[in-house]
Amino acid sequence: MNKSEIVAAIADGLEVTRKDAERAVDTVFKMIGEALADGDKVVISGFGTFEVRTRVAREGRNPRTGEIVEVPAQKTPAFKAGKVLKDAVNK
Repeated sequence: MNKSEIVAAIADGLEVTRKDAERAVDTVFKMIGEALADGDKVVISGFGTFEVRTRVAREGRNPRTGEIVEVPAQKTPAFKAGKVLKDAVNK
């Protein structure tokens, strides 16, 4: 399922226009992104948790030359599924 399919399902389920549904979806994604950028955790009960995790700096290897390169530390978004979502997937 992609974003346009989500928008269509919301529009049909709530009986609103696709434009309104798309604005709602965009707003939710924007708010999650902004919260993660601020370092906050986003918890959606029954669905899961979005958070920012920090990867430590490490040594990597250039596969073409074999040269060792330093890979800097970085922040990355992560998602952990909640129990209800896990149970729904494993039915």
